[in-house]
Amino acid sequence: MIRPFDDAAIEDAVTRIRAGECVAVPTETVYGLAADATNGEAVASVYAAKGRPSFNPLIVHVPDLATAKTLADLNGAAEQLAEQFWPGPLTMVLPRAKNSPVADIVTAGLDTIAIRIPAHPAMQALLRASGRPLAAPSANASGRISPTQAAHVRQSLDGKIGLIIDAGPSGLGLESTIVAADDASVRLLRPGPITADQISDACGLAIEASKSEMITAPGQLETHYAPAKPLRLDASSGEPDEWLIGFGAVAGDASLSDTGDLIEAAANLFGCLHEADASDRPKIAVAPLPRDGIGEAIADRLARAAHRD
Repeated sequence: MIRPFDDAAIEDAVTRIRAGECVAVPTETVYGLAADATNGEAVASVYAAKGRPSFNPLIVHVPDLATAKTLADLNGAAEQLAEQFWPGPLTMVLPRAKNSPVADIVTAGLDTIAIRIPAHPAMQALLRASGRPLAAPSANASGRISPTQAAHVRQSLDGKIGLIIDAGPSGLGLESTIVAADDASVRLLRPGPITADQISDACGLAIEASKSEMITAPGQLETHYAPAKPLRLDASSGEPDEWLIGFGAVAGDASLSDTGDLIEAAANLFGCLHEADASDRPKIAVAPLPRDGIGEAIADRLARAAHRD
């Protein structure tokens, strides 16, 4: 069931959350599939609905910094980043607080927790009304294209969840940046709307790429965000059997941004992939994009979408 975002929809969602169900709710990044992070069975229902690997941890969403500090230990660098970017599209992987009530299944057996304070009014309303931290990965089948509209959620998870709250298209259309911060450096675990330069400027620390092959945060699987069709990158033109996603001067069947705007491209990325996946052509091609700034995050998503086992 899809309900427009209003007080009645939030009340319905709270009832479901407290009963151990999961519900789809918009955030400023993409639509999330939210469940009570303190209820292991509820979180298991998220994994089941998504078909998500159990070794891939979930992001926990909280309404404010005070709540975050009951779940995670924030060092000096993390405090600086929180002050600058929360609420917003930044997830920090931090040491799990000693008495954190979050269920072990959320962290996939790790001694760290991925945590974020979202800015979207619908997710904030649900967090505050439910009084629970919410584990909320993207509301799509695992490894598939992330949802930026309620219709995308229904298409991917129809029959597996009872409620989708519709607040229109996601503003950013790209999952949060994920970092692991200590007082010496910050490791970039997943590029996103907040760039490495912005993070470095905010905390005064160097940004290091994650070199570990261990899954320590959401979105690190090699194959992820993938359409069902083969996808070719850096295509200056499309073949007859390809749906071409354009950018800038490269016109396509759809375009990430006719003007070459990377912010617009990020917001349109998953919507274009959904459109291409639903087309009558068996393959997808994507025009070249710059890799500076948020282009790095777009390139990361496209590389994972193009990876075939």
